[in-house]
Amino acid sequence: MEARCPAPLAITTGEPAGIGPELTLMLAAQGALPAGSVAIGDPQMLRQRASALSLEVDIFEVSPSQTLPAQRSTTLPVWPVELAESAVPGELNTANSRYVLETLALAVTACQAGQAAAMVTAPLHKGVIIDAGFSGFTGHTEWLRDACGVDEVVMMLATDRALHSQAPGWQGSGDMRVALATTHLPLREVADAITFERIVRISRLLEADLRQQFGLAAPRIAVCGLNPHAGEGGHLGREELDIIIPALDALCQEGMAITGPFPADTLFTPRHLAGVDAVLAMYHDQGLAVLKYAGFGQAANITLGLPLVRTSVDHGTALTLAGKGIADPGSLQVALSLARRLADQRAVSSG
Repeated sequence: MEARCPAPLAITTGEPAGIGPELTLMLAAQGALPAGSVAIGDPQMLRQRASALSLEVDIFEVSPSQTLPAQRSTTLPVWPVELAESAVPGELNTANSRYVLETLALAVTACQAGQAAAMVTAPLHKGVIIDAGFSGFTGHTEWLRDACGVDEVVMMLATDRALHSQAPGWQGSGDMRVALATTHLPLREVADAITFERIVRISRLLEADLRQQFGLAAPRIAVCGLNPHAGEGGHLGREELDIIIPALDALCQEGMAITGPFPADTLFTPRHLAGVDAVLAMYHDQGLAVLKYAGFGQAANITLGLPLVRTSVDHGTALTLAGKGIADPGSLQVALSLARRLADQRAVSSG
């Protein structure tokens, strides 16, 4: 009897003018895709991109209702979604923005129906989607929150070493897990978004998934302040005194091992991170600039709080690299490996 793969990892190939399609093809050509991986995208575009880059990949179309046969090396099954117009590497086209969202919708539907074990997303371009008329679009994370009908999700990025270690605390400068209290907001809106309720909700979700998905029995979380020097006792802003500290006190009373707020410019140092399992940063660049310095290209983005497993790359569409075959698929490989591990853990925990 022919061997069958487990439910596949569904890879949305992202912005067709960016590097997402070729990263997927590069891993397929190297035989480096995990068993049971399927791409979601336009098969003709993928064939053209593979040919242009001289990548030997056997691309064949399947439907989500079909069980994938055991994959051979250098093959790439594709759940087809048709482009509106031909895609040119490096050249954004608003006509194809709906296509990008359709690939995401197919991945979510497949995960919810048990046709996919997890979804792994290549980068999209927020600007071209907004320019196409989807004015409320702010990114993968928020779109998935709404598509899955949940009230709150948490964006967390982690370097490869931290993803594959269940040892408590950082083991070295390359080990880092950083979650965000706010995600894709203009900086002038961040302070208003930092509320007692938000800090409590995000921290609870973060701790729960550190336990359930990462195997940490008693996660220890350190929290950044919003202002320089964590507010300097109120002289540089009162958000720490009026919002963050009361929220952390309430969480500590619940039994959570959460500390802070700490000045962000000193928290991300080995001495302060010793014995910490994750950092909660107040806004996007406060936490992710440091994480990407520590492990850019070898980290993954995980959306916590969803009823499905979603991981992603740690980078953008890299339009200037698209179509040249020089982009690094390392982050996509990390995201795929993590997705399979989290999907397997979820399957075990659900019985």
